[in-house]
Amino acid sequence: MIKTFNPSGMVQPASRYSQGVEVSGTVRWLHIAGQSGVAPDGTVAKGLEAQFRQAFENIGTVLAAAGMTKADLVKVTVFVTVPDLETVGIYRKARDQWMEGHAPAATYLVVAGLAHRDYLVEIEAIAAG
Repeated sequence: MIKTFNPSGMVQPASRYSQGVEVSGTVRWLHIAGQSGVAPDGTVAKGLEAQFRQAFENIGTVLAAAGMTKADLVKVTVFVTVPDLETVGIYRKARDQWMEGHAPAATYLVVAGLAHRDYLVEIEAIAAG
């Protein structure tokens, strides 16, 4: 069972995520490696928004392979190489469309680089179900 928390005694999330997520009961845990904006044919999506969308689709593919859905996501960590404040809005739009109302705990980080110079985005996730 997954329960989210946004306690009144602290700042509320700036967008659709949860400050805390509790998992109770006997569950399976799935740790999803960082997913970039690379399509199944090996091509890197062009542009930040396209890479966010592809990375989320890749997470969905791993979830499906494990018999889980996005509703099982507990935590996502996002790494981007573009230090522009507009990237947060692009991420939120892609995330909110893909998550369809689900709000796992989340962290957003700007980093100097990723595993390939063309990667602008990498998203890792943890699911429980």
